[in-house]
Amino acid sequence: MNIILLGPPGAGKGTQASRLVAEKGMVQLSTGDMLRAARSSGTEMGRRVAEVMDRGELVTDEIVIGLIREQLDKGGKGFIFDGFPRTLPQADALGRLLEESGMALDAVIELQVDDEALVGRIVKRAEDSLAAGQPVRRDDTPEVFAERLREYYKKTAPLLGYYYAKGNLKAVDGMAPMDQVATQIAAALPS
Repeated sequence: MNIILLGPPGAGKGTQASRLVAEKGMVQLSTGDMLRAARSSGTEMGRRVAEVMDRGELVTDEIVIGLIREQLDKGGKGFIFDGFPRTLPQADALGRLLEESGMALDAVIELQVDDEALVGRIVKRAEDSLAAGQPVRRDDTPEVFAERLREYYKKTAPLLGYYYAKGNLKAVDGMAPMDQVATQIAAALPS
C-alpha cells in the first residue's frame, strides 16, 4: 500500500507516519528528514538545501524527486509519502515514478488542522527539544513557520483538488487526539 499524508507543516504527518510504520511495516519517506540529512552531510548539495530551508522556501523539484527515486528503488512493503508531493508538478512526477516502479497510489490522507493551533504546536516542539537537551530545528521559529504556511497554501494546497478529482483524497480531523487521528486514518485506508 502506498499513501500520501497531506497537511500543513506541524499537522502531525510525521507522527502518524511513524505509527503506520510500526503497525504496518511500511517505509516512511519523509522528504523533510531526507533534506535535513542532506543538509547536515556537509556536501555541496547539503549546503544548497540548507540555504533554501533557512529561508523557509521549498527545495527544487529535481532535488526532491531524486531523493524519492533513490528510496523507491530500494523497495519495501509500501510507502508513506510524508511531505511529498508538495506541488502539482511533483504530484505528476510521483505518479510517473510509481508507474515506472509498477506501483500505484492507494490513498491520500488530508490532516485538516487549524493554523493558529499549528503555531502553538511548533512553539511547543521547540520548547520540548530544548527541555530534552536537543537542538531546535531552524525552521521551528514563528517567523520561518509563517513563511512555510504561506508556501503550503500557495503551492501544496492545490493538491487537495488534484487528488480529490482522482478519487484518492480522504480527510481526517488532524486536531483530534493522536489516537483518534490514527483511528480515522486506519478507517480511510483500503483494506
